[in-house]
Amino acid sequence: MKNSKKGMELVQVAILVAIAIGLGLIFKEQITSFVNGTFYDLLHSDF
Repeated sequence: MKNSKKGMELVQVAILVAIAIGLGLIFKEQITSFVNGTFYDLLHSDF
């Protein structure tokens, strides 16, 4: 019974990783733009 539960957990993790990768590929340009803009603002701020 324990092996079956562990297998289901692995399937859930695999599905979540696949969803995360898919979203990353879909929104790649927006994510890159956001990160670049954030670092640009941080580097050019007067702390």
